[in-house]
Amino acid sequence: MAITGDRTLPCLSSDTEIEPDGFYAMIQGIEDPYNFGYSLRSLYATGCSGIILPPRNWMSAAGVVARSSAGASEMFKIYKSDPLEAAKFFKSKGYKIVCADERTDNILGECELKTPLLLIVGGEKRGISKALFDEADTLVKINYAREFKASLSAASATTMFAYEIMRQNTK
Repeated sequence: MAITGDRTLPCLSSDTEIEPDGFYAMIQGIEDPYNFGYSLRSLYATGCSGIILPPRNWMSAAGVVARSSAGASEMFKIYKSDPLEAAKFFKSKGYKIVCADERTDNILGECELKTPLLLIVGGEKRGISKALFDEADTLVKINYAREFKASLSAASATTMFAYEIMRQNTK
């Protein structure tokens, strides 16, 4: 389901069918359409099953997203949902909720990220809401090789997480 054109994103609801052993992703608070598109490209390449977006009109940025995603935005199953409701939905389906966060001892590459899994990464400005952190089963951080007070872009962090999820779940 594309975010371009005249199509409206379907809402995630109790009767939405999802893959029983899938990997879905939500990037909460993403503002930059380029970062969003780059994130979609990485998620698609690593086998992500679908994307959950908060209600928002992406039409003004649809061209940028389509180009920066190299067309991945046109290939994905994309659903619209309130972020907290989406986390609760996936949890009710037996999914593990994993949030990217620097305030944990769980390090990407050293902890289990087996499917079924919903990955939540925070956007550039606001990050992940406290309500979503409260729903998380696991918080995972990206370790840096040197002292670095900033964080990676949403696209870079999403790429690293998506690759590790793919690596751990490739049969």
